[in-house]
Amino acid sequence: PAQRPLIATYDAAAVTQRCEEGIAHAKALIAAMEAKKGDAGFLDEWNRIQVAMEDVVNPIYLMGSVHPDKAVRDAADPCLTKYTTLSTELMQSEKLFARAKAVKPGNAHQAKLKKDLIEGFEDTGVALPPEKRKRAKEIFDRLEEIRQAYDKAVREDPAKVVVTPAEMEGMPEAYVKAQEGKKNAEGNYALGLDYPTWVPFMANARSEEARKRYWLAKQREGGAGNLGRLDEIFRLRKELAGLYGLPSFAHYTLRRRMVEKPETVAKFLGDVKAAVTELEKKDVAELRAEKAKSLGRPVAEVALNRWDVAYWQEQVRKTRYAIDQEKLRKYFPTGKAVDFTLELSQTLYGVKFAERKVPVWHPDVRYFDVTDAKTGAFLSGFYLDLFPREGKYNHAAAFPVRGVSTLAKRTPISVLVTNFDRQGLDHREMETLLHEFGHVLHGVLSRTAYNSHAGTSTPRDFVEAPSQMFEEWVRREQPLSLFAKVCPECPRLTKEEIARLEAARRYGQGLRYARQWLYAAYDMALSTDPQPSMALWKKMESATPLGHVEGTMFPASFSHIAAHYASGYYGYMWSEVLALDMLSKFRKDMLDPKVGHFYRDTILAQGGQVEPAAMVRKFLGREPSSKAFFAEITGKR
Repeated sequence: PAQRPLIATYDAAAVTQRCEEGIAHAKALIAAMEAKKGDAGFLDEWNRIQVAMEDVVNPIYLMGSVHPDKAVRDAADPCLTKYTTLSTELMQSEKLFARAKAVKPGNAHQAKLKKDLIEGFEDTGVALPPEKRKRAKEIFDRLEEIRQAYDKAVREDPAKVVVTPAEMEGMPEAYVKAQEGKKNAEGNYALGLDYPTWVPFMANARSEEARKRYWLAKQREGGAGNLGRLDEIFRLRKELAGLYGLPSFAHYTLRRRMVEKPETVAKFLGDVKAAVTELEKKDVAELRAEKAKSLGRPVAEVALNRWDVAYWQEQVRKTRYAIDQEKLRKYFPTGKAVDFTLELSQTLYGVKFAERKVPVWHPDVRYFDVTDAKTGAFLSGFYLDLFPREGKYNHAAAFPVRGVSTLAKRTPISVLVTNFDRQGLDHREMETLLHEFGHVLHGVLSRTAYNSHAGTSTPRDFVEAPSQMFEEWVRREQPLSLFAKVCPECPRLTKEEIARLEAARRYGQGLRYARQWLYAAYDMALSTDPQPSMALWKKMESATPLGHVEGTMFPASFSHIAAHYASGYYGYMWSEVLALDMLSKFRKDMLDPKVGHFYRDTILAQGGQVEPAAMVRKFLGREPSSKAFFAEITGKR
């Protein structure tokens, strides 16, 4: 279609050129906006500058994360630094701030944008005295610089763990085969720290010694240099909050979130801790007993170590629930798993996806058009980049490369980036696929008037809710029956197997949520009162039943809090409260297109132009409740 935009693929020189041209264009637009007085046309002009900046910076950010050519990835970082500086300058413009304050909103969406803009200007320091404003700008620039160095140290950590063929015992045949190319001259395997290699090894390798080596290497990912970076990041954030006369970075951040203040988070995390403390101890005792039984030794003589947890949990899942994650890959061949996800989304949300041949940055990448099933109207597009390769972003994420704006007749694009096994997915990876595709849908089905509100531009303690809710569709028999439609030849999971899968998933919730609590509490502690990141982590982790292992440095690879999840990690669980609550609307029929359409219109289409609490209230027809969440984490749902 004529309105289909695509992502341009650049070489390194083009990244730099596009960046320079984009900055010059943006500066010209800003100057023109500053030359005007009063509120007339201001919101439309604002929309234009947002679109202009997004069209340069977002594709370059994506290329920096996924492009196969290292030169292109390296060219992206300096550009992102320049854009951070430019957006700080934009949000520190007194002339634009004055125009924003003068806006007389004509409707609710304009009122929301005005409120968001004024908060954004204030958060960047426009109303501070000149000296403080200058310091705020220096802090924003430095924070971006350190974030890049921190992420790069994690992304490009060269550590390899050498494992002998004997130490591969317990590993699925397909896994061993996939590592053939990593053999060294001695016939041993040199394994990297990427998730597709690490996770199955920790869950299946019989050799405790090999698991320990690998686990220790993973806990040092990012290196000691990142600990210093994290310390500086939190010191600067505290200083930033001080410029505003606020007691901490947590106060600075949370006043713009659903929770509004640190006390709300403290109470929520306190409730989580109370709910899971005993369950965590019970989980640890159970795994320790399992290990002792298997070794034929008294429990008192056996220690359960951190590198044992995934392995013994997997053994329990196999023996107690007859669930072997690796064997599930034949039920979910990767290509068919994608087809299932698309089929499910089409059924629920009244859209159609059509694959199209377009220019891409790597032969593995696929592209789809999204149209409205009823009207045939073109809505958006998305790309899938699913398999691991050297130098690629090594987690799973949705990149919202292009945000919608109905006023500008602008259609959105999101990119799904994962590191999946090519042959098939296990059940956890199926959940990941649905989770990240949930973010893609939030992007490509949003219909917001202004680009600033597009898709996932919601408060960070709501943004995960649609994705977390979508995971549930691979845990229930009714939606899973759609798999037969896309893959008649695939083996079918029986009702009884699905029930066992769900029981196996819930096994170990105590340990899992206690760990989530630890991450969130650690983030809040640093955001409230910065102290040496490693010393604090050691103190907090030492207080858990499994304790702290000397020589490890988890904070060196805790990328979330070096970037935008700082003072926000609690948001994963806060969002889950809303996700599980919203799920109640689908309880009767998980494939009900009526509820699906209502959800698309009430939640997904609204992006950030309506406050989350109001959206959720409208969708549920009542106030939100945390009952389902606490039932989930205590195994009673």
